[in-house]
Amino acid sequence: MNVISDGLVPLLDVTVVVCLLAGLLVGTFVGLFPGITGSMAVALAAGFTLTLEPVQGLAVLLTIYVGANYGDRIPSILVNTPGTPAAIATTLDGYPMAKQGKAGLALVASSFVTTAGILVSMAVFLVAARPIAQFALEFGPSEMFALVVFGLTVMISISSKSILKGVIAGIVGLAIATVGRDPVTGDERFVFGVNELNSGLPFIAVIIGLFGIAELFDQLVTHREHLVRPISSLGRWWPNRREIRQMGKPFALGSVIGTFVGIVPAAGGDIAGLIGWDRAKRMSKEPEKFGKGSLEGLTAADTSSSATLGGSLTTTMALGIPGDSVMAVMIGSMVIWGLQPGPSLFSNSPDLVITIAAIMIIATLLSLLISLVRMRGMVRLLDLPQHYLWAGILVFCAVGTYTTTNSMYTVWVMLASGVVGLVMKRTGFPAGPVVLGLLLGPLAEANLRRALLIDGPASLVTQPISAVLLVLALVGLATPLVARVRASRRREPRAEEAHVTSGRGR
Repeated sequence: MNVISDGLVPLLDVTVVVCLLAGLLVGTFVGLFPGITGSMAVALAAGFTLTLEPVQGLAVLLTIYVGANYGDRIPSILVNTPGTPAAIATTLDGYPMAKQGKAGLALVASSFVTTAGILVSMAVFLVAARPIAQFALEFGPSEMFALVVFGLTVMISISSKSILKGVIAGIVGLAIATVGRDPVTGDERFVFGVNELNSGLPFIAVIIGLFGIAELFDQLVTHREHLVRPISSLGRWWPNRREIRQMGKPFALGSVIGTFVGIVPAAGGDIAGLIGWDRAKRMSKEPEKFGKGSLEGLTAADTSSSATLGGSLTTTMALGIPGDSVMAVMIGSMVIWGLQPGPSLFSNSPDLVITIAAIMIIATLLSLLISLVRMRGMVRLLDLPQHYLWAGILVFCAVGTYTTTNSMYTVWVMLASGVVGLVMKRTGFPAGPVVLGLLLGPLAEANLRRALLIDGPASLVTQPISAVLLVLALVGLATPLVARVRASRRREPRAEEAHVTSGRGR
């Protein structure tokens, strides 16, 4: 009980409350405007929060994370444009419902199932994170290296349509992580006489560049005026008893799928939402309504995508492996604050774990309240011209990056990373593996060298846990390749059959 009270007391501080409310408002607006992703907003805010106390900074970043998962449903339902990637599946049935005059019902139902999905996943976090962390405390250098490899390969396999491009992006991230001082001997590496590189490339500047500036540049290059105007006729708001019962099964299914997908490193809400929607369609008595305005489809999609928050938090805090791109930024900020997510966090700072869980739960409940009270006002904000947003984002990115070191060097790194990120985006290279490689590269290198020095190379495959993790990493890379080979083989007979049929027709 002392740990619980110690974890809740910091939330009574007025400054923390202000940070929490500020993060909620920012997160809601971030989700509301298409193109501004949660990872982009958290990366931007991270630059400003580094001067705050850890709890204050976590209050800002975590509530942006939560708030974005509410705001992004509004444009998905009213404009058929996902506010963030996590809301992609929301458009499948949300927008058709809006066209049927049920926009208000879709918005309210989405808010409630999003809230319930996050709360269910947070319950899993509170129950499962500590046992997972205690198990991970038994990990030695071999196991930690294998765990990092597993996390990196999972992100590579699911964040890019091309495994080769994902692997290249991961290698680039690992290569960038070697810039600076050797983690074991302290010798300089690849600094080329530039003193600023002694401590490596500034992580926050790279994150803001790859996620924020790259997205901004991409929107500037590809900008088109919206052809679809927000649907202004919202209709009735509250679901009736029959509709509430109808939402029960897809909600339960989405909660399970979202939580477990969130636990997988780098999976994210976009993948969970689509999986949940597909599974619910297969189990539904009325699958023909999916994609045409099904309340079941909307419920499954939003529950699944929102439930990933608790699962992602579990992986991040228990293992120190980012559950998604937002959590990658979170780890970077926590490391700068002197906090190391992972198994040791639960033994060294158990009260902080309670604080993090409490922030997430409070943010979820307040986001629901804001969504229900200010829904109509937020809908009108969709008419705001985007060029105002672009100017504001660029200014905040530059200022936020500068405040991390009080040096223009970091701003130039941010802009250069933005250009690199734009090129990667245009050529199909994912930014996620680069960030994960940069973040976890030193951890992987240090543990690999310790394992080789202490136990020898054989320990990587003779230790049961490390061997299993490395095998899973290979499976993670091979599975998409096998799936594509099978798909191509299925297409070949169909193409031949179509050719024969057309020949007979002639």
